[in-house]
Amino acid sequence: MSNLTYKKVLIVEDERDILQLVKHYIEKEGFRTVVATSGLEALKKVSEDKPDLVVLDLMLPELDGLEVCKRLRSAPGTAMLPIIMLTAKAEESDTIVGLELGADDYVTKPFSPKTLVARVKALLRRADRTPETDPDLYHYETLTMNLSRHEVSLGKQEVTLTTKEFGLLEHLLRHRGRVLTRDVLLNAVWGYDYHGTTRTVDVHIRRLKQKLPLLEEAIVSIKSLGYKLKDVDEPG
Repeated sequence: MSNLTYKKVLIVEDERDILQLVKHYIEKEGFRTVVATSGLEALKKVSEDKPDLVVLDLMLPELDGLEVCKRLRSAPGTAMLPIIMLTAKAEESDTIVGLELGADDYVTKPFSPKTLVARVKALLRRADRTPETDPDLYHYETLTMNLSRHEVSLGKQEVTLTTKEFGLLEHLLRHRGRVLTRDVLLNAVWGYDYHGTTRTVDVHIRRLKQKLPLLEEAIVSIKSLGYKLKDVDEPG
């Protein structure tokens, strides 16, 4: 039995039918579940039950999902708690805000329960992973990034990247499996004083894929949001 099946998932959803559906499918995979139907109850359950992951609906009574996410990320004890947001298509702008506040992933309603469970598993695997033994090294399949030497290699072949390409790749590797908006990438790599357009990110992503072919399918474009470097064992 996988160690993941001992993990506890908090489901925060005020629509009872959706809550029961999500609960059923997550428990079917062997996970333990805790439920909450409002934002304030969610914060209380996080404090009392110490879940390993939160499935968080955006539209909630008392306190909406964005505020819950913000409070969890601002508290040291829950700053790294994995969060998957449930959103409606009409809430796209709120989805972007949620990702910028620190949500790890999102699933749009209506959704396939199996897709949600796959995202839960992938996120828990990532959270459970042993950190790199050398903080200056990142590995992704046959790709290796050495921060201290400012080197990137594919197998035994060294690949030359520009400073911005190197910074963009580092940020994607550091946050693999997580959706990163174009604005987040711009601020992280180009800085808050950059006055260009978000198309700059698209151009650099395209160049990375050309120089590092294994990233062609590994870096996925999330429509209207940004990009994600898929985890190595993440479902497509």
